[in-house]
Amino acid sequence: MLIKTYTQELSVCKVQNISQVDFSDKFCFLGKTHEEISLVCLTNKVPENVTQRDDGWKMFRIEGELDFSLIGILSEISAILAENEIGIFALSTYNTDYILTKSTNYEKALSCLKNSGYQIKC
Repeated sequence: MLIKTYTQELSVCKVQNISQVDFSDKFCFLGKTHEEISLVCLTNKVPENVTQRDDGWKMFRIEGELDFSLIGILSEISAILAENEIGIFALSTYNTDYILTKSTNYEKALSCLKNSGYQIKC
């Protein structure tokens, strides 16, 4: 399985509303429930109306489109990282999964995945 890396610094935030979210940016992920609106975006694009934020994240994704019948991909990756004491913040889209780790653990995470047989693409 191929892992695509991204070098941009990301932030995980809670926002009051979406009025200041820059949807035209390269990467922007929004999740809304009855309790909150969560935003993952480039750190330099964090809107002013955040109520909470956590900076210092980097991301990689599983390359290609994943069929819904595939089982356990995210589970396997999270287990490898958990065994190495690396926390994650996972995002799923229709096509694939994105995994964020704190920047301080990013290179270690990629190394652990490579040692487990994953191919890493920069």
